[in-house]
Order: sequence, then structure tokens, then C-alpha cells
Amino acid sequence: MKRTLLALAALALASPLLQAFGAEQPEAPTVPPATALPASPRPDSRPAPAAPAPTLVGSLTDQAAWRIYRTQFVTEQGRVIDSANDRISHSEGQGYGMLLAVAAGDRATFERIWGWTRANLMVRSDELMAWRWAPDKRPAVADMNNATDGDILVAWALTEAAEAWGEPSYRTAARRIAVEVGRKTILFKDPHGPVILPAVSGFSAQDRSDGPLINLSYWVFPAFQRLPIVAPEYDWAGVIRSGLAMVRQARFGPASLPTEWISAKGEALRPADGFPTLFSYNAIRIPLYLAWSGVARPEDYAPFVRLWGGSERERLPIVDTSDGKAVEWLPEPGYGALPALAACAADRTPWPGSMAALQPNQNYYPTTLHLLSLIALRLRYPSCLTR
Repeated sequence: MKRTLLALAALALASPLLQAFGAEQPEAPTVPPATALPASPRPDSRPAPAAPAPTLVGSLTDQAAWRIYRTQFVTEQGRVIDSANDRISHSEGQGYGMLLAVAAGDRATFERIWGWTRANLMVRSDELMAWRWAPDKRPAVADMNNATDGDILVAWALTEAAEAWGEPSYRTAARRIAVEVGRKTILFKDPHGPVILPAVSGFSAQDRSDGPLINLSYWVFPAFQRLPIVAPEYDWAGVIRSGLAMVRQARFGPASLPTEWISAKGEALRPADGFPTLFSYNAIRIPLYLAWSGVARPEDYAPFVRLWGGSERERLPIVDTSDGKAVEWLPEPGYGALPALAACAADRTPWPGSMAALQPNQNYYPTTLHLLSLIALRLRYPSCLTR
């Protein structure tokens, strides 16, 4: 399923660098609209979001679910395995694993994951990470480019760990990564407001005729509420404002959904050249990050809630935004946590009983999204659990 869809995407890519980024990307090749709505007011004219993200520690209360995750996806060495993707590891997965370990209060596992990340992905000449590690390749890191969302997730996890356990080395490492993210991957003076490049190389206006290229799922909104702890010199509130404005503008086609890859060249956003116009594996994380941060309005969830049909879905569609039709389906039950969370955030729809427990024997990505959704629910919308 996923390989068929992303093989089509790979044929459309203009540069090999652009194949390297995104959630649960395939190995071959290596990655990862219609008319937009009128442009939103410039983000710098908006007040900064007022509600900080609550501290993460202790928010994963289901220790049985954490044990399932740890057993299935975290090796003794601390490598987080993408089980649907030839068992590779990537900076995104390491960051998610570190966040979940902090949320579960499991410092030993956190230290293992962080140690493996340092030793195997922090191999660039700067403080960012190589995005992908393949166990059956030599060298295991064949592409030295980074994936900015992975760097953000690791910096956020280290910030949370420093707050939870008072470890100065975590804070120092978080700061080094966050400063490098701000210095090398965020265009703070873009007309849209601060714009996150998906990587240091391959996505800027110098690299592409339709650049800068963005992926809205790389706006990890709750991370930007916490990174001021370690890197206060950067305008993280401005990053939140610009991301929120662009989420509201990136309503393409009859379903009003964002595509995975978007051109931010000019005043109006549009789907990037050379990519399928799909709402897919990356973009499904947008409502997760919106809900976790608490910065969105109910209408911001409306396209996702309409697509997913409320709080319970057995399958999630991958949608071609050009005609609003599903081209493929995500069948694993963990994905159903995303519609449930979006419905709760939009109108406080109660959390369905079918999503209360983590189901074993799923792949890394739906399992991770399920646990992250549960954490966001408990931190921001506990009333949805009690009705």
C-alpha cells in the first residue's frame, strides 16, 4: 500500500534530496492543489499563543502500552525501529521514542535512545542529525542531509528530559540542536513569517524554482512552546503564528486539505511542483500537533473532521486534493486516534472506548501516533476522557 503510493511520488521528484523526508518514508527511493483560500493576515500581526504546552513527564500513564511500544520498537541499544519500512531508523523515530520515554518516566530507556542517536545519527559537521540509518547498508548513513522535524523532536525531548530529571547535559544538548535548527533551517524574514525548511539542503529558493518548499507537518507546535526554555533568542512564537496562518491558507481542492509538499513562493501557497497532490502520511500529523498545542480554533479542525467523519474511523484515507477522492487507505487501528483527537479538540466529542487501549502487533507509525494522541488528550482535553 504505502510503497505503491510513494513509488508514484518518487517518480515525480525533481531532485534526489527531496526523496529523503517525511513520516514513515519508504526506502526506494529515499525520502521525504486547486485554488488556495485568500491569504490570512500576516502572522506577525497576531498575538503570540498564550497557553504553553504542559510538561510532558508523567503524561503517559498506561505503562502496559509503553511496555508494548518499548518491546516492539526499541532495541537494547536504543534504536527505534520503523517496522513497516525495512526496519530502518530515522531522527523522527528517535525523537518520538525519546518523548514517549520521558512521558512514561522511563529514564533508562530515554538514555539508551539518546545514546544511540548521538552515536549513529549525530555524524554531521554541525549539531543536526543525519536523517536515516539503514541496518542492511554500509555505510548505514548514506545521506548526510537532516530532516528538520526529527531535529525538532529530539531537541524537544531533551528539553523535557532536562526539566523532568534536572540533568544539565540534556539541556546543553537541547540548546545546541535548537540553536542550529533556528540558524540553519528557519527563514525568519520570509514574507509568510518564519518558514521551516524541511532540511538544510534541497528546499530553499536557491535549490528549487518553486522554493521555499514546506511541509506543514514539520510545524511541531507544542515543541515551539517549550524550546524557548533552551533557546530563548529565537522567535518560536512567530514560528507558531506563521504555521497556524499557513495551515489556514493551505486548503486545496474540494476537500480543503493541505498537500504533503507546498510551495511558499509568492503570496499564496500552492502544491509544490513535481509532487503528487496528496494529503497523506505526513499531513495527518497536522491536527495532532494543533490539538497538543491548544493554539487552534474549532474551525481549523473542520477539514480533517469532515474527511474522517467524526471520532471513530476504522481506516483513514489518503486523499488526492485535486479531486477530493481517496486513492489509498491506512487500515491499522492506531491511525484512528487522530480522528478521535481532532473531534475532541474541535467540539469535545468524547474519546471512543475502542481507542482506550493500545492494540499490539501494529507497525511503528500508527502505534506512535496512537500514544502521542493519548498524551495530547490527557494534557489538553481530559474532559473528553471522562464523559
